[in-house]
Amino acid sequence: MPTRRGLLDCVERYAAAAPLPDTRVVPVGGLDVPVGSAAWPHPARPRRGVGRVTAADVRAAVELQEEAGLPAAVEWVTQRTPSLGAAAREAGLVVSEFPLLVVDDPVELLLPPGVRLYLVGSEDPALPHYQHLLETGFAPHADDAHPDDLEGPSAARAEVLRERVATGRTVVMVALEDGQPVGVGSHSPVDVDGTEITEIVGVASSPRRRGRGVGAALASALVAQARETAELVFLTAGDDDVARVYERVGFAWLGATGVAARPPGP
Repeated sequence: MPTRRGLLDCVERYAAAAPLPDTRVVPVGGLDVPVGSAAWPHPARPRRGVGRVTAADVRAAVELQEEAGLPAAVEWVTQRTPSLGAAAREAGLVVSEFPLLVVDDPVELLLPPGVRLYLVGSEDPALPHYQHLLETGFAPHADDAHPDDLEGPSAARAEVLRERVATGRTVVMVALEDGQPVGVGSHSPVDVDGTEITEIVGVASSPRRRGRGVGAALASALVAQARETAELVFLTAGDDDVARVYERVGFAWLGATGVAARPPGP
């Protein structure tokens, strides 16, 4: 467990600042609800300093999100707002908790022979494809998709990503082997009161190449690139097994991220 004080507060300040360039933030009870484009939605989060959020707050936030055409989504640091999980369940949402980790003692891992990394530019014609891989995690046939095949919400999100890469608000890194992507990941730096903090998201490797350390080496490279300017690097892992992979590259457990959403439809 990291010994540096104030890390959870840093994560919360990052979460509060991240939506500001793209949205208007509407206070709803003890929650702040970012309202912006459905192509790049941000979840509702507890307002900093609010110790308790009620089910009525969650219902009102979800109603606002759905009226704005946004997905019903609430996220929080469970150690900071412990009441929110019960409130979200009472409001009819499904609640999950995921490991929250922070870079503590970074470790450099080497890529397998023949695999090369590069940072993706905003004008890269393959950027929509990389966006698709970031979201699907190399689901079956995802790494065979062509950028021109992406339509609707995926195409709209790719255009938002292109603008974010151009302005430095998202950094995308891809691992290539024989000209084909075998891993992809990103991080999103935010200036928080003069200090850069960034969150690593969407690291994935092709199932055809798993077991070779591509994902861990890619995460290691992302951390190294992010730490060139960021004071703090953190992430939310998909489960405990994934968290243990990140521990190999120098992450340490900090707490848990709570996520609440509508239950899946029939």
